[in-house]
Amino acid sequence: MNAIDAAPRQPASPTPAAPSTPAEPTTPLAPITRPEAPAEGTRIGAVVYFSSASGNTARFIAGCALPAEGIAVYRIPLRPAEGALEVREPYVIVVPTYGGGDVAKALPPQVRRFLNDRANRRFLRGVIASGNTNFGDAYCAAGDIIARRCHVPFLYGFELTGTPEDRRAVRVGLRDFFRSAQTESKRQGTT
Repeated sequence: MNAIDAAPRQPASPTPAAPSTPAEPTTPLAPITRPEAPAEGTRIGAVVYFSSASGNTARFIAGCALPAEGIAVYRIPLRPAEGALEVREPYVIVVPTYGGGDVAKALPPQVRRFLNDRANRRFLRGVIASGNTNFGDAYCAAGDIIARRCHVPFLYGFELTGTPEDRRAVRVGLRDFFRSAQTESKRQGTT
């Protein structure tokens, strides 16, 4: 199965008393389908990333200057109230590793939810993960989990916000990865 297993269910907590005023009707949010940073020039692929409130992964992605390479950048929303992201083009996902060394908690729930959408998962081509070497064997474990469960290559791992060399390696590596995929598609006669 290619799905990222759902997080274990927690027992329901008691429901608080209903407010005395009627709740406003809620309307579902439209899905997010546009990149936060469109590709410049000829578009060759996309990156989807998740960054917590700390912003470490967001700073790393910004430092990679991916749009200049023709790579669109999408961000998985931090809070469900922001809407759900839908990506319908080939992409590599960039994720931080959570859990403080506990592999069972390594995958951010937002990433799990995004990848549990079969249509999103269909376009996943690879994974890049950040981690903290203090996590020991769980260093970059979120990338290992996604690669194994979704049958895609683990392309690169970096620590925390990465170094200038990490940003350069990811920028060049992703450019070459997507160009190679385009060349292979043309060779096989597919789009």
